[in-house]
Amino acid sequence: MFAIMTVTGADHTGIIAAVTTELARHSVNILDVSQTIMDEWFTMILRIKLADTPIAELQQRLDEVGSAEGVVIRVQSEDLFTAVNEI
Repeated sequence: MFAIMTVTGADHTGIIAAVTTELARHSVNILDVSQTIMDEWFTMILRIKLADTPIAELQQRLDEVGSAEGVVIRVQSEDLFTAVNEI
């Protein structure tokens, strides 16, 4: 399954490492990534391919990472993301 993931919050060292380490633990492949810093705010959008982990379970694990890192992480099905944004 393909999904779109966003990560936003105050910039600091280790955000990318924490997020991608958790993705690797769940055999998630990063297909595309866009990341930028706007003033002191970190933003990252990833297109990912999930192996066997359901989105809800991955979101729960990433909520823990987000809480530890002080960022907001959202994961949603690419089909849902596309449908909502094609109006």
